Amino acid sequence: MNKKKLLDIIRNGENLRVEFKQRFSSFEKIAKEMIALANTKGGYIILGIDDDHSLYGLDNEKGDVELLNKTAQEYCVPPIDLKIQHFEIDERDIILAEIPESKIKPHRIQDYKEDLDIRTAQVFIRVSENSVHASKEMIKLLQASESGSKLKNYEIGKNEKIVFSYLEDNDTINVKTLNEIANISGRRASRTLIKMVRANLLMIHTKDNGETYFSISV
Repeated sequence: MNKKKLLDIIRNGENLRVEFKQRFSSFEKIAKEMIALANTKGGYIILGIDDDHSLYGLDNEKGDVELLNKTAQEYCVPPIDLKIQHFEIDERDIILAEIPESKIKPHRIQDYKEDLDIRTAQVFIRVSENSVHASKEMIKLLQASESGSKLKNYEIGKNEKIVFSYLEDNDTINVKTLNEIANISGRRASRTLIKMVRANLLMIHTKDNGETYFSISV
């Protein structure tokens, strides 16, 4: 990336693919941003920029580069590949960390467990300019998308018909609603909605607080 493009990104502010940080705060906080970007569409973490787009600058550019690399390799599971560039703007040091969209989703905060435990794993995704906890439904969909597994001979059953009937009069549905109107367990309601997304019958959405809901696929 060149300096002109970086300045354009800074002017446009934070969004789905861009996160500003005044400085390196902690391994866990930076890992959260890396993971969210890698699990979504990829993007950039820019160190030395305030939330209001103003240049803050860094005191120890080389040290911050080492911290970023350590975060990506030791605090993200699986480790995240990133490309780091250094820029000087108005005599202030700025670091750009580029995180590509991952091909091995979902990434999580290091928990020293051999396998992902969906009950406890800290998995994050990007929603607008925020990094939020991924719901269990979103984690399962990330796993399914990366495994390449596809639903075969999927049939519309009683619960699916209840979902479609509900969405005739409502814009969205969530696990709790399906649980109540279909009188089934929350786990079964979750599984039904996940399968409908995988079958391209529904779309999944995430609110800023991480809450998941579903709508008719268009």
